[in-house]
Amino acid sequence: MTTLPAHENSERPLALVTGVGRTIGIGAGIARQLASSGWNIAFTYWTPYDDRMEWGVEEGATDAITATLTGHGAAAVAIEADLTDPDTPDRVLDEAESRLGPVTALVMCHAESVDSGLLDTSVDSFDRHFAVNARASWLLIRAYATRFRSAPGTGRIIALTSDHTVGNLPYGASKGALDRIALAAARELAHLGVTANAINPGPVDTGWMTPDTRTDLAAATPLGRLGTPQDTAHLVDFLCSPQGGWVNGQLLMSDGGLA
Repeated sequence: MTTLPAHENSERPLALVTGVGRTIGIGAGIARQLASSGWNIAFTYWTPYDDRMEWGVEEGATDAITATLTGHGAAAVAIEADLTDPDTPDRVLDEAESRLGPVTALVMCHAESVDSGLLDTSVDSFDRHFAVNARASWLLIRAYATRFRSAPGTGRIIALTSDHTVGNLPYGASKGALDRIALAAARELAHLGVTANAINPGPVDTGWMTPDTRTDLAAATPLGRLGTPQDTAHLVDFLCSPQGGWVNGQLLMSDGGLA
């Protein structure tokens, strides 16, 4: 874990970006973009999740991501976080604050996503999806809000969501819950001057697509291509900027027109 001296970064606000375990992921793309726009970055990752997924663990990813962030002049800290544990969100905020200061933007890119449908989803899988995608997101927002001390109008909450539910029931259902949790924050945290939005990034291949899936989704998108992490990162960057402060309480479809 690498941090630059505090005096070199004292003017940079801090963004906490969750779910940054691989260099090709959306979370990593967002972290890089925010770092290049003048943010310090605390990011979370959870190696056991990648280890049980078909893409596997990307060795050295955390160090590579940290090096890229510091190359943009950001202070950066990586925090391993098991978000199935309800105590983890407070611990993550504790560590981010102790290392880099108060969190101004919370960008939630973490996800549990294991395909199964109505008839073959296990209770354990259903509960794990809701623990990570919904409960942990609520607890992160709560921990962020109870500690928020940046200037009114600067705070940002952004959640990445999805409408993929058919054949992916626990993922889609828990992401639907996440939508409502994030959008509720736009009203309930109005007294803090914090905006809250959810983004559906559409089809972005971060290693999970088969060749047929890539072809089919690209053909189904009016622009004729898949999304990239950078597409989502640009929108997050705008929402986190002063210019994005009027966008609040929205579910944004940033999917190239697929929906």
